[in-house]
Amino acid sequence: MVKRIFVQKREGFDIEAKEILEDIRENLQISDLKSLKILNRYDVEGITEKVFQEAKNTIFSEPQVDICYEEEYEKEPDEVMFGVEFLPGQFDQRANSLSECLQIIAGGEKLTTKSAKIYVLKGNIEEKSLEKIKKYLINSVDSRECKLEKQETLDTKIKEPEDVKIVEGFREMTDENVKEFYEKYGFAMDIEDLKFCQKYFRDEEKRDPTMTEMKMIDTYWSDHCRHTTFMTKLEKIDIKWDLLEKVFEDYKKSREYVYENKKAKDICLMDIATIAVKELKRKGMLKDLDESEEINACSIKASIEVNGKEEEYLIMFKNETHNHPTEIEPFGGAATCLGGAIRDPLSGRVYVYQAMRVTGCRRPKNKNRRHTPK
Repeated sequence: MVKRIFVQKREGFDIEAKEILEDIRENLQISDLKSLKILNRYDVEGITEKVFQEAKNTIFSEPQVDICYEEEYEKEPDEVMFGVEFLPGQFDQRANSLSECLQIIAGGEKLTTKSAKIYVLKGNIEEKSLEKIKKYLINSVDSRECKLEKQETLDTKIKEPEDVKIVEGFREMTDENVKEFYEKYGFAMDIEDLKFCQKYFRDEEKRDPTMTEMKMIDTYWSDHCRHTTFMTKLEKIDIKWDLLEKVFEDYKKSREYVYENKKAKDICLMDIATIAVKELKRKGMLKDLDESEEINACSIKASIEVNGKEEEYLIMFKNETHNHPTEIEPFGGAATCLGGAIRDPLSGRVYVYQAMRVTGCRRPKNKNRRHTPK
């Protein structure tokens, strides 16, 4: 049996709902929206009535700040409701935490849980305005509108996967065919990359690729993984700001010194960002640097006093840039960035104790405007 509960913040604690209400009125210009409520909906399968009642005011909610509705929320005549849930396959942190907490109370196996966010809109909302609000609030990258009716079971039925599709005739595609293929599947790589893949499968593999292979290559060659923006060769650079032009000239001098008697890397944003450290290294000024084949995090050697005795330690620093996914999906992109910054030091077997996500931008030539990282 599936048990359901809705949890709503009490007046004065409903900050998120008030912010979204103001956001919709201001950005979507929907003045007929009088009020907005947010209900966190939880479905749990296999929970006993005793455990459910015990968890109602301890796990599902806090009585001081929350209102609970069991099984149903009775909306008023001038209210409309819709719900949002994660797409299948997306990790639901809220539902997972709920399952773990219920397991502590009930013991035994983890219970199957699902969560959704229900929006209750009050006012004379036309269908056109409602669709506009849904499109604004539902991030189609990771979420979808959910059904309001309760399911009989939370078990997810997984379809038998089809055979991996082979891209028939890929090796013989004309430029026009490649363009059509590119546009049909919305690849992150550009058409030149796609043609490079075509040449590889034609000359090296002597076979047509599977769709899985093409998607894997596309993922690894995306700006997210391959840093195509940072690694793009800069061939024509036009600078119209004296200070920046001086900085660029200093960069070119550093290049001459760093790459003396060896092949220079392309002028690109990545090289500009890293040239200063390469220069310091060549000058022998990074004596405490610990070098290895793994270069995903900067490691320095340090003597740390532990219980009155000095011990050799490695201290790691990691900067992570994830502009591409952050622009598309801000919350997931930010989490990916922070996750990468934590993951790489962990791979070096160190203890990560501090991480910070800094987001912000400004016009570098504008001295009067400040930007605040978030």
